Amino acid sequence: MNDTRSAVRAVYAGAEGRLWELLMGEQIHIDGFASSMALAAKAGVKPGLHAVDLCCCSGAGLRFLAKLHGLASGIGVDMTGEVLRQGAERNRRDGVAERIRFVQADATATGLPSASADLVWGEDAWCYVPERAALVAEAARLLKPGGTLACTDWCWGARRPAPAEADRFLAFMKFPELFSAADYASACTAAGLRVELCEDTGRFAPAIERYLADVTIQRTWDALAIIGFDQAMAQAIVGEMQHALALAKAGMLAQVMVVARKP
Repeated sequence: MNDTRSAVRAVYAGAEGRLWELLMGEQIHIDGFASSMALAAKAGVKPGLHAVDLCCCSGAGLRFLAKLHGLASGIGVDMTGEVLRQGAERNRRDGVAERIRFVQADATATGLPSASADLVWGEDAWCYVPERAALVAEAARLLKPGGTLACTDWCWGARRPAPAEADRFLAFMKFPELFSAADYASACTAAGLRVELCEDTGRFAPAIERYLADVTIQRTWDALAIIGFDQAMAQAIVGEMQHALALAKAGMLAQVMVVARKP
């Protein structure tokens, strides 16, 4: 578990994190802006809310909510100090520094007050957390009565890959394991939340196809520059992305959207 977290910190503090942001943008999740807009709509996000973004990376989700959805205040929680420092600079750049602050902490034990958030937000990042049920329970603890958990995440699809295929994908992505949609629904229910939506968005495979096109055509030079022009590494990364795409097209990987309320 600790080794997994160290590997994730190394990814987002280094070249691999910069490579993902090159391909996916500052909103470093499947389908970026379109996915965020869909999640906000499904969750019924409205102006004046206080949100906590668990595993926030550089805080793009909170900036999105602040600039476009009238977020009153937000706290981003992440364990990687480098991305939080980058996020603070971006908050100042976008004029939202007075509304958004960051806490460097374990997302399963944030230390934030109970029943303090109207909205707990997450976008394609909870897959990095080994104790995902504990993360959902922490989200439930943070929510006020009537508050909303809204997240997307990388999950196993309608069927799971064979063990060797699953292990290959998990090792490439530095994921400890993945949930399925059913696992998310069960974790929310166990945490006392009422599940309103838990489904495959259908976005995963088309998005990976676009990222592959970018890294092999339009942005090849930029990607090579990030990894020190190591062409063998570039070929290996492309190979693993093609493997992920094959799993997705076979119905084994998905981006799942979850919306749940606290009674």
